[in-house]
Formats: sequence, structure tokens, C-alpha cells
Amino acid sequence: MRFRTLAELAQACAKANRPISAVMLEDQAMESGQTAERERKKMLDYYGIMKEAVRKGIYSDKPSRSGLTGGDAKRLHAYSREHEASLQPHAGDAMAYAIAVSEVNASMGRVVATPTAGSCGIIPGVFVSSQERYGWDDDRMVDGLFCAGALGYVIANNAFISGAEGGCQAEIGSAIGMAAGALVELKGGSPAQSVHAVGLALKNTLGLICDPVAGLVEIPCIVRNGFGAVTALAAADMALAGVRSAIPSDEVIQVMLEVGSAMPSAHRETAQGGLAGTPTGKRIAQQLAKDQRTP
Repeated sequence: MRFRTLAELAQACAKANRPISAVMLEDQAMESGQTAERERKKMLDYYGIMKEAVRKGIYSDKPSRSGLTGGDAKRLHAYSREHEASLQPHAGDAMAYAIAVSEVNASMGRVVATPTAGSCGIIPGVFVSSQERYGWDDDRMVDGLFCAGALGYVIANNAFISGAEGGCQAEIGSAIGMAAGALVELKGGSPAQSVHAVGLALKNTLGLICDPVAGLVEIPCIVRNGFGAVTALAAADMALAGVRSAIPSDEVIQVMLEVGSAMPSAHRETAQGGLAGTPTGKRIAQQLAKDQRTP
């Protein structure tokens, strides 16, 4: 890649007079040795999987393998259409779709890790709801995915995207930043605005711990995907309105690295602290363990 930081990415875009997605596609094709057309086809297939997971999660209330979760996306989707929901339809759909994909993941369905399985709902939630609202075709959404990929590449190589390494800020936070920055490009924003969106999004999730109850990617992971999708919409709107990240986004990524590295192990996907360490969290884990031992 011709960039390692978000600043270098913005500079590469300015020099080439191309959007982030185009720069990323060119670099990805060069690195993989494949044609740009082949890389786009692969990304289009990934987007198809995302949309399939949204539909499956919205129109099915199949519980997870543990029985702890399932059906919330369907409930949210119905509520937003039958009542005066606080969120406008777009944000409400983004939230419901993000939860839908996360529920599909919990029920062992097929998802795309963006950037991880624990945060797999945020980008599909933002992208599919935005596509429905604005009437964009799938080819345009592929551009958005390449933009998101470039932003995730920078985060992963300068901090982390794994909850076991840096807490949930690394998974949910990264996904929010990727979705927000990509949405800025999809709506006609500049590379600089996309970069600001990443910083704005990440600042809002610094310190978020990874505390999955019973070690499963369900509680609180699924609802965090829903909230994350709404946050991504907000960060994109801020950046497009001209709100800037006062702390450069690359420095925010460094802070995420520092915070995650200092985070106690109990708060990094070990299911030993946070919500997993509550009396109810422990009781759920014990019951699931007992059920697994029962023939």
C-alpha cells in the first residue's frame, strides 16, 4: 500500500485526485496481483452476503445456539413501522439491520467480518439502510466497501481490531469509524472529511471494554452493533457538516492503542470482568456450562 496512516491516505488521494475507494482498489489489485475487476467482483460477492444476512435477521426470529439472543432485530424493525419511534426511519433501520446481522452471526449463519465477527453488523446496517434510502446501486456500495477497507487497514496496522488485544473499542470502535468514513465518501464528501469522521467516531468509543457474557459473541455484543450503526451515521453527518476532529485521527488511533494496551485482561474478551463478571452474567455462564454437560 502507498499509505500507512490516514494522513498519508488523504495525501495519496489528493495527489491522484481520486477518492479513497479508488486508491484502495488500485493498491489492493497491485498487492494481490489480481485485476481491479476481479477485486471488485469479490467485494460485490461480500456485499451480497451482507444483504442476505440483513434479510435473514430481519425476517426470522431464530434464536442463537445458546438460546440467549434472537428476534430483537425483527422486533425493532416492526416497532419502527408501527409506532412513533424516536429514531427516524433511516437510523432505526440501520440499528435494526446491524442487530439482524449480529443475530445471524450468533445463530451460526454466514456473515462478513467487518472487521471482526463481533462487529459484523455495523457496516451492513449502515450500508443497506443507506442504499435503501438513497437508491444507490450495488456498484456504488462496493466503492464504499473499498473505502471502509482502507480505513480499517490503517487502524489495524497502527492499533488493533481484536477485542482480545484492545477491548471492544478495537472491534466496535473500528467498525464505526470504517462505516462513518465510508458513508462520507458515498454521500459525496472529501477524503479529508472521511478521515475526520474516523477520528470523531473513534473518540466516542475509547475505553470500551470487551466483556462477552459466557464468552459468547452475543451479550452485549449484539446491541453494541445496533448502537454502533447509529453512531456511525452521526459521525458521518458531523464530518459532512464541517465538524473536524480537533485531535488528528491518526493520533486518536494511537490513543486507542495506548488505552487498549493498558486495559486489564479481565476487560479484553476473557469473560472475566465487566458485564460478564456480574452475578447475572456468571449465573448465565454457569447455566450454559451445565446445559452443555447434560446429555
